[in-house]
Amino acid sequence: MSIKSFAAKIFASYIRKKIDRWASNPHEIQDKVFQDLIQKARNTKFGKEHNFDKINTHLDFIQNVPIRDYEELKPYVDLMVEGQEDILWPGKPLYYAKTSGTTSGAKYIPLTKESMPTHINAARNAILCYIEDTGNTNFVDGKMIFLQGSPELDEKNGVKLGRLSGIVAHYVPGYLQKNRMPSWETNCIEDWEAKVDAIVDETVKEDMSVISGIPSWVQMYFERLIEETGKKVGDIFPNFNLFIYGGVNYEPYRSKFESLIGRKVDSIELYPASEGFFAFQDKQDENGMLLQLDSGMFYEFIEADKFYDNDPKRLLLKDVEIGINYVMIISSTAGLWGYNIGDTIQFTSVKPYRVMVSGRIKHFISAFGEHVIAKEVEEAMQQAIAETGAAISEFTVAPQINPEEEELPFHEWFVEFEQEPEDLNKFAEIIDRSLQKQNSYYLDLIEGNILQQLKITRVPQNAFQDYMRSIGKLGGQNKLPRLSNDRKIADKLKEII
Repeated sequence: MSIKSFAAKIFASYIRKKIDRWASNPHEIQDKVFQDLIQKARNTKFGKEHNFDKINTHLDFIQNVPIRDYEELKPYVDLMVEGQEDILWPGKPLYYAKTSGTTSGAKYIPLTKESMPTHINAARNAILCYIEDTGNTNFVDGKMIFLQGSPELDEKNGVKLGRLSGIVAHYVPGYLQKNRMPSWETNCIEDWEAKVDAIVDETVKEDMSVISGIPSWVQMYFERLIEETGKKVGDIFPNFNLFIYGGVNYEPYRSKFESLIGRKVDSIELYPASEGFFAFQDKQDENGMLLQLDSGMFYEFIEADKFYDNDPKRLLLKDVEIGINYVMIISSTAGLWGYNIGDTIQFTSVKPYRVMVSGRIKHFISAFGEHVIAKEVEEAMQQAIAETGAAISEFTVAPQINPEEEELPFHEWFVEFEQEPEDLNKFAEIIDRSLQKQNSYYLDLIEGNILQQLKITRVPQNAFQDYMRSIGKLGGQNKLPRLSNDRKIADKLKEII
């Protein structure tokens, strides 16, 4: 065992004990976070306008701070971007994480000196928990690659800005710098396809042990490696034994990845976002990710089915139940208050609190009142893959409201197969049965002859990449929506097909 491996085991044990302490006292920890947040932001513009000096309880907070999304918080952020201080949080931010907005154009999410370390520590702790859980430290002496955005940063009124993954690249600890790939120069390449080619050139002869990134873009890297060498990824990198991912559900990709690698490898799921690093997988044999309760974030939850009601109930951690779909609301040391991050989650455990991402509150299909969510289509796809031996590269789902020849409407599944099932009709039937079992509204619509069974449209190889390229979102942290309530993506795919 190397010195680095030995030190990693000791440090992992220490961090695991710290995590267990706050995880076993969740409500006290969250109350302390809440009080600290209110106290520190009392004299900010936002704090003064929302009576922070009179807020002592969660009920006080609800009465003074409404739920907002980015568009509604944007007037405050605009003041910060102009260079003003003490707006949402004391002083100025360290950075702005720049992401694409919906109606607001570019979004500038503040990262403060208090919030920035939580992003770094959570990623580190995920790996340390894996070491403590498995005893595996073989990977620490090998090379590690993190597929991410460019670390080159712009500046607005004295505050640097860029993609979150590019900002985080500036915080890679010294003991990892020698092992980290790709090079700084390659990481700065903006064109995603050129960047992947350069990463292949740099890494193909290295001893890669950890690979990290969004599954769809790591898949592209793997495919380029295989094109270059004619070998499986596991043969190119015999010591590759840990895949770290976030952003999307890995399960629909798992069989494809195992085929590309040539064997199974351990994986760690992360739940990072520009707004905060919310959770990470802390146990290999547990379902869900440990919710970060001691990272300067105060959580509220609203049942997704009631989110658009007038005055929906804002629940605390102590009120949640396993298996219910919640919209997650955060207040944080980044100066986000009653902030709707747009994600829906479900709790898989409450002792400790573990979550899984079930979708986006704006990403669903309910053209007929079925309210199908991402978790349901991903589970249905996973079941069909398991039962038929098929493998997929990517998929998305859209409603077909006006089908031809007077037939009933249906859900259209656009699927890029790596290995097509022998019987495509059976594949569709398995998916449809799974959806009916998971979603009673969908079942009622099928049984009431309002909808017919879903239909699958084959998508040629690389068509999804062509679509993402056509909208300027190829690579990086960009993700294909798993489902849509309109046919904007579907119609564009039809053109490409």
